[in-house]
Amino acid sequence: MSGQNVGYTRVSTVVQNTARQLDGVALDKVFEDRASGKNTDRPQLAACLSHLREGDALHVHSMDRLCRNLDDLRRIVKDLTGRGVVVRFHKEGLTFTGEDSPMSNLLLSMLGAVAEFERSIILERQREGIAIAKSEGKYKGRKPSLTAEGVDELRRRAAAGEKKAVLAREYGVSRETVYSYLGGVGTTASV
Repeated sequence: MSGQNVGYTRVSTVVQNTARQLDGVALDKVFEDRASGKNTDRPQLAACLSHLREGDALHVHSMDRLCRNLDDLRRIVKDLTGRGVVVRFHKEGLTFTGEDSPMSNLLLSMLGAVAEFERSIILERQREGIAIAKSEGKYKGRKPSLTAEGVDELRRRAAAGEKKAVLAREYGVSRETVYSYLGGVGTTASV
């Protein structure tokens, strides 16, 4: 009995589309994340990795869709192939089975390093762009979550004993933001 063909797709933002990533590949199950590839802390990646069994094949469009960190990429591929799972990267045309040649391991390392390098270049450009925009007075940072009136109301309601989690949901902010406003970090003077 052969295993399942399992796909993993990832995009960095909610508005991007994963449809083309494994177009034309016959898959039994697909796991999709809409999160950065900077680390492996992604819910669908975790579900995918725990779902895979010996004899299965994991299909990924390209290495950078799985990881943008060389250590994570190598660890995941080694773990999966060690469990008898075949890993296929379609864009690069590479398949890893656990019986890989030194050349395929070199390619995994080189292409994984390129993905990691691309991520660091993107972050560097982003930091440079923000610094330039700040120096030109065009970048003001993130807008406050609540207006001055909203902060005052939030503080009154919290002082009256309303639960922080309920207030956070109602105002559409995180509990950390509520605590920040209540702790004086987000005072009305700074809003």
